[in-house]
Amino acid sequence: MRGVNRVMLIGNLGKDPDVQHLEGNIAVAKFPLATTETFKDRTGKLVSQTEWHTVVLWRGLAELAQKYLHKSSLVYIEGRLRTRSWDDKDGNRKFATEVVGDNLIMLDKRMDGSGSGSEGGGIEGMGGDMPMGDPSESLPF
Repeated sequence: MRGVNRVMLIGNLGKDPDVQHLEGNIAVAKFPLATTETFKDRTGKLVSQTEWHTVVLWRGLAELAQKYLHKSSLVYIEGRLRTRSWDDKDGNRKFATEVVGDNLIMLDKRMDGSGSGSEGGGIEGMGGDMPMGDPSESLPF
């Protein structure tokens, strides 16, 4: 039986994407994403719990992130978990688990020329390709 490694997150960027270009002009973007869950505790008090995720986007999605995303942008990210390890300068083994994004949908309200907002940015991409769909279309949810 095969395993499944799939992550779906809706959250806000903690800072502007950090975009670098690797050898061969391959773009890679990295940014923290905050997801917040709200629930009631035993006493009925509303409690918010925030988790921080490191998101990595490659190629076309990295370029989209650089062009359209900024600190506090609301996004849907779909991808997979990837854990990497390295030795620091003192020889200690370090680990990082990141979300490698395959799909990005901007969920911020978009302002058109008349100043009225419409739902969603409508820009999405699969596997690092350029945007799919018409950016003026609303999201289906």
